Amino acid sequence: MKLKKNSELPLDKFIDFSLYDKKFGYYMKKNPFGKKGDFITAPNISRLFSEMVAIWTVSFWQSLGCPKNFNLVELGAGNGEMMKVLIESFKNFPDFLNSCNFIIHEKSPILIKIQKEKLINIKIKWISNINNIKKKPCIFIANEFFDAMAVKQFKKYGNLWFEKFVNLKDTNNPFFTEKKVNIKDIEKKIRYKISHGQNFIEFSELGFDYLKNISQIIKENSGGLLLIDYGYTKKNMKNTLQAVSNHKFANILKNIGNSDITHSINFDLFKKFTNQIGGLDNNLTTQKKFLLNMGIEKRAEVITKKLNFLNKADIYYRLKRLIDEKQMGDLFKVMLLKNKKNKFNLGFKS
Repeated sequence: MKLKKNSELPLDKFIDFSLYDKKFGYYMKKNPFGKKGDFITAPNISRLFSEMVAIWTVSFWQSLGCPKNFNLVELGAGNGEMMKVLIESFKNFPDFLNSCNFIIHEKSPILIKIQKEKLINIKIKWISNINNIKKKPCIFIANEFFDAMAVKQFKKYGNLWFEKFVNLKDTNNPFFTEKKVNIKDIEKKIRYKISHGQNFIEFSELGFDYLKNISQIIKENSGGLLLIDYGYTKKNMKNTLQAVSNHKFANILKNIGNSDITHSINFDLFKKFTNQIGGLDNNLTTQKKFLLNMGIEKRAEVITKKLNFLNKADIYYRLKRLIDEKQMGDLFKVMLLKNKKNKFNLGFKS
């Protein structure tokens, strides 16, 4: 896709171009992670995060009846750090390890290369389409995956709905504009009455597609989705679109293809959307509560016993970033999507 002069793109098409265009897209041409990148994710802050996810995953596998042949699918594995620590942790559970097919769903060729360099001597399958996964129990892990999907935005004026577009008449100075739409056509397409009780709408069609496909896989083959991301739980939607470059907020319309563009997940919307699919159950908590319930403080205590002061302080500083309510603890939420018959709730107890 090329940006054409005198053209207008729906917001989601513009974001998709900015992030995933094969030549210009942000994720297609650089490694955005770490100090030299534009942001840092929980697995790169502390390996304790991934260790807790590993323990949770083994326990959830046990709740499925310890299937002898199942898939563990990481959606958007970033620089591969979480998968690396997961597999190292799974070595303590040989029955789990021997039963597991490791799969990474990744779109970025650069990130796939980085992942393969980090995950050497490990049998992992990379896939571009989750619908190509073989039919067997599946455990999906999505850490900061859904927030990177392009969103549509709509605003209500009186009884009329307008969709946000990006005007590219001057590609050096693009600007936002709006066009009137029939919201019922949108709702018919996504099979969900998203406008109910709303004056503003922000959602990702692609995100809904993933939720539908993953839900179907879980219903047909057993398993679950562990979703960790930043977001909110209020019913009323709001504009959360932002661009980030070099760990600072940036202008979405400037320097196209060189900034990450993200949005906050509306977990109330995700819950309602998956509930209508039927046969599935949702659990939701904050990252702080999830990690504390999984025993992250106890784990930190064990590994720091013989460390000197500076190394111990570093581990607890990183731990604080993960669980502090003013940092990632409350902003990030953890959601579990699973079959209703499975009453597993480890990590989600209040």
